[in-house]
Amino acid sequence: MELRAKTLATGFAFPEGPRWHNGQLWFSDQHGGSVHILSPDGTEVESFAVPGRPSGMGWLPDGDLLVVSMLERRLYRRHNGALSQYAELGALHPGNSNDMVVDKNGRAYAGNIGFDFDAGETFTPTVIALVSPDGTVSVAAGEIDCPNGSVITPGGRTLIVAESMGKRLTEFDIGADGKLTNRRVFADLGERVPDGICLDTEGCVWVAAPFAGTALRVRRGGEIADSVPIEGAAPYACMLGGADGRDLFLCCATHHEPHLTVQVRTGRIDVARAPAPGAGWP
Repeated sequence: MELRAKTLATGFAFPEGPRWHNGQLWFSDQHGGSVHILSPDGTEVESFAVPGRPSGMGWLPDGDLLVVSMLERRLYRRHNGALSQYAELGALHPGNSNDMVVDKNGRAYAGNIGFDFDAGETFTPTVIALVSPDGTVSVAAGEIDCPNGSVITPGGRTLIVAESMGKRLTEFDIGADGKLTNRRVFADLGERVPDGICLDTEGCVWVAAPFAGTALRVRRGGEIADSVPIEGAAPYACMLGGADGRDLFLCCATHHEPHLTVQVRTGRIDVARAPAPGAGWP
């Protein structure tokens, strides 16, 4: 079924990495260098700066926020409104750090682009970094084709990642030590490039497909169950939230080049009503 979206908030450079947390929508304005928090009706509640372009976010068991710094290739922790360095990722991330998911135990899984996309470097597979609660940084899984959006299923035993350059969704078992094993394909997306993703209670993955100009609800095996076409922009990430978990928030922008996005500031948050509520850890 084709669903319709409406615009909720505007004026951002390049919104990405949305999260629904404590009744509010959090997202990174990557090129604007800040994290924004919106109420369900789109009113801005708070914003704060993050050095080196913010990206993926997640929360530790004690409620502190972790946020990726793309250019610095590190994680910051936000406690009582102040940021401090949490982990260095540069030794494992040859490309800019990117999206991240944090599980119920406080283990952070952070991907990276793997190569300098903006400079036209040749694509190279890379790793997902695992940051354990004790601060240890290790490789969770290797040979990933540009790991992007990630989700963890409600039981906490499976991680699904969007491999942007692989044009597929891939899933892993999560071991007791946090390492990712038993790799298999959740869905081959054909020519569609996946970016941000989220999971619903029916086991479907919503995929932001920017170059197709749409968000797709994908069943295991690759069947497209629903879609949300985006008018006048491209969707780069998505998140289910709202009072009943069925509001699909979409981070959209008319451009992805930083030198343009900060000038035109046409990034926006759209929202559509989804058939099933969100599930798991985004």
